[in-house]
Parts: sequence; C-alpha cells; structure tokens
Amino acid sequence: MVGDLWSGSEGGVIKIWPWEDLEKAFSFTAEERHMAALSVERSYIDIRNQVTMNGFSNVLNSDVRYLLSDNSRAKVWSAGFLSFALWDAHTRELLKMFNIDGQIERLDMLSGQDLTFEDDIKMKIVAGSKKEKMQTSFGFFQRSRNAIMGAADAVRRVAVKGGFGDDNRRTEAVIITTDGMIWTGCANGSLVQWDGNGNRLQDFQYHPVAVQCLCTFGLQIWVGYASGTVQVLDLEGNLVGGWVAHSSQVIKMAVGGGYVFTLANHGGIRGWNVMSPGPLDGILRSELAGKEFLYTRIENLKILAGTWNVAQGRASQDSLVSWLGSAAGDIGIVVVGLQEVEMGAGVLAMSAAKETVGLEGSSAGQWWLDMIGKTLDEGSTFERVGSRQLAGLLIAMWVRNNLKAHVGDVDAAAVPCGFGRAIGNKGAVGLRIRVYDRVMCFINCHFAAHLEAVNRRNADFDHVYRTMTFGRPSNFFNAAAAGTLSAVQNPLRPEGIPELSEADMVIFLGDFNYRLDGISYDEARDFVSQRSFDWLREKDQLRTEMGVGKVFQGMREAVIRFPPTYKFEKHQPGLAGYDSGEKKRIPAWCDRVLYRDSRSAHVSECCLDCPVVSLISQYDACMDVTDSDHKPVRCIFSVDIARVDESVRRQEFGDIMKSNEEIRYIIDELSKIPETIVSTNNIILPNQDTTILRITNKCGENDALFEIICEGQSIIDENGQASDHHPRGSYGFPQWLEVTPAAGIIKPGHIAEVSIHLEDFPTLEVFLDGVPQNSWCEDTRDKEAILVVKVRGTCNTNETRNHRIRVRHCCSSQTAQLDPRPNGSEQIQGNLLHRADYQHLSSSYDVVSHLRNLRSP
Repeated sequence: MVGDLWSGSEGGVIKIWPWEDLEKAFSFTAEERHMAALSVERSYIDIRNQVTMNGFSNVLNSDVRYLLSDNSRAKVWSAGFLSFALWDAHTRELLKMFNIDGQIERLDMLSGQDLTFEDDIKMKIVAGSKKEKMQTSFGFFQRSRNAIMGAADAVRRVAVKGGFGDDNRRTEAVIITTDGMIWTGCANGSLVQWDGNGNRLQDFQYHPVAVQCLCTFGLQIWVGYASGTVQVLDLEGNLVGGWVAHSSQVIKMAVGGGYVFTLANHGGIRGWNVMSPGPLDGILRSELAGKEFLYTRIENLKILAGTWNVAQGRASQDSLVSWLGSAAGDIGIVVVGLQEVEMGAGVLAMSAAKETVGLEGSSAGQWWLDMIGKTLDEGSTFERVGSRQLAGLLIAMWVRNNLKAHVGDVDAAAVPCGFGRAIGNKGAVGLRIRVYDRVMCFINCHFAAHLEAVNRRNADFDHVYRTMTFGRPSNFFNAAAAGTLSAVQNPLRPEGIPELSEADMVIFLGDFNYRLDGISYDEARDFVSQRSFDWLREKDQLRTEMGVGKVFQGMREAVIRFPPTYKFEKHQPGLAGYDSGEKKRIPAWCDRVLYRDSRSAHVSECCLDCPVVSLISQYDACMDVTDSDHKPVRCIFSVDIARVDESVRRQEFGDIMKSNEEIRYIIDELSKIPETIVSTNNIILPNQDTTILRITNKCGENDALFEIICEGQSIIDENGQASDHHPRGSYGFPQWLEVTPAAGIIKPGHIAEVSIHLEDFPTLEVFLDGVPQNSWCEDTRDKEAILVVKVRGTCNTNETRNHRIRVRHCCSSQTAQLDPRPNGSEQIQGNLLHRADYQHLSSSYDVVSHLRNLRSP
C-alpha cells in the first residue's frame, strides 16, 4: 500500500488523503502547526470525481459501512450492507462492483414501484369484503379469521417489498486473513469467504444469530455473535471451537499480549488465550475443577410468579394488593403473567400487524403495567426490567432494587398458537434473564379451551417449548454485572435443540385450560365445598397427561391445596360464585404454575454442576378477588443459586498458569518463532526492474507467518550517503515501490517468493477540497527504502523476528556500484546484493529507533 488515508461515509462518499500531504503536515514547525489541520483537511481526493469507467459513478450511492485494506495486493475494499466495491490503491481506480452474492452490479437493474402499506391493506380489505358477500355461508368465526390472516399477510408482503427481504443477509463485519482471503459476516449468522479479486468462494453457517464482529490471528478466525457466543474457525472455514463468552452481544474483538479480547455490549471485556481451543484447555479444566470449592458461592433468592386470566376486565387496587402486595415483603423478583388483557377480531388483527413490523403493546396492557407497578412501589422498591405483550397475553418482571446489580441480559419472546400458529388469541410470551450468572426463563401461556381439547393443549405446549426463541432485547435494563457463562460450562447448542432446554430454570405459568375429566358439575361443587382436593386432583387432565409424559415433560408442580380457580361469576364472593348459569361449566384448575430447575433428582445439592435448586414455599389462589371469572394464582419459590466468584477464580487460574510445568512447557513450545532465512538484505533496482526476495522457513514442524512493512525512506545524495530520512511506520510503501505479496504463510520447509518491483515515476497531483489543482512529476533523485520482514509463529502476538532489507532505487551512475559490507570486500553482481549480517530486532519500535540513527549505508 502507498500509505494513503481512506474514509467512507453515507451516500457512498469516499475520500482519500494522500500520504504526501500527511507527511508534509508532520514536518510543520511549531509555529506552523495551526496550519497543519487546515492543510490536511482540504487536501483530500473525492474518489467519486475520479471514477469514470463504465459509468460506475452513478451507482456509488450506497452508504460505506466498512473499508478494508488488502496490503498484499495493494487493493481497498469498500462495503455497504448489500454491496462491495474493489479499488486499486495505487491508481485509485474502481476495479469492480458486486453484490453479496458475488454478482457484478449493472446499471440496467430496474426496481418496480411498490405498493404503500395503506394501499396494500386497503386492497386486502376490499377483496375480503367482496369475498364475504359472495360466501354468506361463512360464519362469523371464519370471516374474522380471514380478515385477521389477510391483514397479517398484507403487512408481511409490504415489509418484503419494502426491502426487508435481504436484511438478514446484510454484511456486518469484514476482515482479511493471513492467507489473503477476505471474510464477511452476515446478519443471519453466515460467514462468506472471498478471494482477493472479489470472487465469492464459499459460505459457512455454524450459528443462527447475527455476526457482530470478526478478528483474525495466525491461522484462526474469531467470530463474535449477537448472542454473546464466540466461535473459532481455521482458515479453511472449519469450526474449531465455540463458547458463550458474554451475556450480551460481542461488538468488538482485538488481539494483544497473547490474548484475544472481546468487548460486550454491556461494557464487559474478557481475554481469551490465543492458544485456545487447544491442548491447554483440558489441563486447565481439570485443575480448576479441583479448586471449585474455593471460588463457589451460594446465593438465595425468592421469586413470586403470579398468573391471572383477567377476562378483558380491570382490577381494583385492593385486588392487586391481595394478590401481589401482601406477598412481596422479601421477594427479590416478581413475574406476572396475564391472559385476556384484551380480545376481539380487531385487537388480534392489530396485534398481528404490529408483530410483523416489530411492534407490540397496547393501552390496556400499559394500564396493567402501571397498576401493578404502583402496587409493588415501583421506583422506590422495585424496578420493571422487561415486558412482552402478544394480543391478550402479557408478561412483565420487576426486580428489587438491591438485586439489580446481579440481574441483566433481559430478553423477550412470543409464540402465537391460534389460527394456524399465526394469531395471538392463544400462545405464549416469555422473558429470559440472567441472575447471578444463571439463566432463568418465565413463560406465560394461554392454551386451547374446552373440555375435549386435551390434545390441542398438549400440542400448544409442544409448539411453544420447541419454537420459543429469545431474540428481542429489552429496552428497560441491561446490567453489566449480570455475569457470563464460561466456555467450559456452555458448549454451543446443537441444531434443533430448544432454547428453553438450555436454561438453568424454567417457570411456566398461565391459563393452561386443562379441566376436570369424568366428573359432573354437582359432584365437583360438592368436593370443593368439602375441600376434598386430593380426590379432585385424580380427575385433573394436566396431572393425567403429565403422568404419561405427553406434556410438561420433566417439570414439577407443588401440591394444589386451593379450590379450582375457574369458572366464577364476576363480583360474586366465595365458593358460591362458581358458574351457575345455563352452561354450568365444571370447576377446574385452569390457572397453574409449573417449573424445572437444574436438579436431575430431588436430593441434588446446589453446586456448579447443579447450579439452581428451588423449593416452593407458597402455592395458592386469591379466592377473595372477584374481578374476573378466574381467580389469580401465585407461587413463591425459594431458589439457591451457585455462582462463581470471578476474582477468586482468576487468582486460581493465574496460579495454575504459573506453577503447572506441563502448561509452561506447552506455552513455550507454541510460542517459538520458526527459524527463517531471507535471501538478501540489500537490493538495488533500476527503473521498472523487479527482483524476487525469497523467505525460507527452516522449521520442520510449524508454519511461519510473515509481514513486510516499510519503516522509512531516505534520499541518496551525490556522495551515495542516505539523508533526509522520513519514517513511515505502518503507512505503507512509497509510490515508487511495489511489494507483492506483503504478507503470507510459509509452510514448514517451504520458500515464499516476494516480488520487489520498481514503479515508473508517477505523476503526482495536488488536490484542494477534492478537486485536482495541478500536477508534477516526482523527483528523480536516488532513494532508499528500509523494509522489515517481520516473522512470527502462529501463537505469537508480541514477539517477532525481524529482517532488515535496504531497497535502493538508482537513477544516477554514481550509485550503480554499491558495497553492502563495511569492509568493501565483495562486489555487487547484477541488481541483487549479497546477504548482509543479520541483526535481531525484538520489535518495530527497536527498528524505528535504529533507523533514526541511521545516516548512511
């Protein structure tokens, strides 16, 4: 590369600040510094004014999201969400434009005129109305279903026409690997490999969540996902390993000090050894397990889970206090699930439309949130951390203020089960949180009604359990102190495994609608009045279905010691309030709370292998509340949670790394830099000449990674002495010098050949505010560039083995013969000088310091 500074912005704007102008600004005296900023600011090149080939300038309008420098090929990639452009870094010419599928962009692509949202909805309604008039035999239920499904379908079609169809394929990250391949990560979790010419080679997908960032080191590619997961791939795209690194999305990764550091959205930073995944992992896992008792802490937490079918009504303050307020004295987390907050075809159609475009909530739902918050003294005692509404279903969570530091990563989800699994009159809403580093899920359900619909209720549960996916972050709360799961504890979930199965604790609450079977209305009333609940439980459909493993597999419920909670006449107190109308619905325990924790047996103790163990201290119904035809139910859990004291664990980890001899030996072996030989340390190039530089990896076992940089250049005076030295650091190669490739991998025992080519004198232009002002030819004085070949192993982040090479461009006859050695004992043959003495420089900083003192060959 030539050291220019490129920037991209909205509307496809790309500006370039030439290295010569940057270098000039660096040379300003202290008195002239005030002019430096203005001089650099106005010296940019507006690259779109320079692009004339094939009319591409008309289509360079996509926002530039990413810029990537391909040093080994002297190219620059600019990328938007759905398209790429490839540029020549020397000439600044546009070489190619292509989309995310690798297809070259053309100007004659036409886009049709899409319908507006309102037009499409109106067309659906008109079509639906005509259809209803022609088919009057349809009942009200069927017509309502058609209208709801039609509205939802219209919204979906408009969303797709509006351009959201490719949204999940948009580019989210771009990197270039050591072997010169370019990798992009997409919003749907896929990874795409490209060659240096912009040809799409292959794609991979190992995780269904959006890629947020990419990082490469040595022979590995690190991928950070929105789920907090990190994966490691080799350069062929094979999955090497993966783990849950953070409790929220990984937004940035960087390499340094032998570690890959990951930054999470909540501000947390973690470092991962570059040698992992690898042979160290098993040793560390075994050693840390033996010291588990030193860093394990047990925390106790009380959770109140309440469910209530409110039958489209509103509750009095006294009813809410009776249900929630009196029990919230020592509760840490309150979770409330409501059903039938609002109902009706219009409500369901609006809910379906909102869901399609990512919206939710209603005024009725907000009323309940406000009233419950008031009951819990929200603000002073509790804080609402998340909620989710789907039509008439609503779930919300409040956390006591003194617990907030240990709770975070609140996500929400919804699964409709009504009308072809598309409408929310039946279904579930859920919240997932991380508390004391453990994942808990709370699911509020409303399943199919009617006595005979047992199989439909079982199917509703199965659909919810298998398909519920938490992917919508809550806007309320996201604490950095929520903690994370370690790589050892949480391997990646295999494909097809439900998310709920990974949680440490799951609580289902809601109107499950299971009834009492094989009993009459009068018999049920008699047993209820006698409080013969043991006999009634034998008739409970849910108990029967769970007993044969058809529903709520692996879950538990406390013993029911309260009367059936359905169905009552509103505002009729006591047990006399059971439905006495014409239908005389049989009383039933429709409203339930079930749970699963980490135990595989009832006697399991709380530990890191069984991190959540819960007991139920209270399970009852508020029979005095008469605002609905259902009674509210509450369940109080006492939960023990095993967590890791990270400060102690880090201390133990450090002690193991220092004291374990096997670990020290493995680290020393992996950290060795392969021995390499460079064919020469001195090169002379006449005009437009090319020399091949050979780098040999003498190691028989490990790959060697090399990178060539230019540390600086000097002018050669008439006496052949180097003067007027200008350090370049990492600012690329001079305009007159082309090095290809400038980076790569050398297999054991192999040789890499690098072309050192002298470019013809370029014509330089001066730009002002992006517009060329004048030009001149670069001076023809002899020049000398100092190249440094930096060689490292696959696991080295700091230490390199550096080879210095002097490349001299000779125009005059005085310097045609150069003596590379101080004693002048050897003559130069052709343009390739003999290899000079090798000098070990530990880092680029040593090279720069050495060059500053270098005044002559």
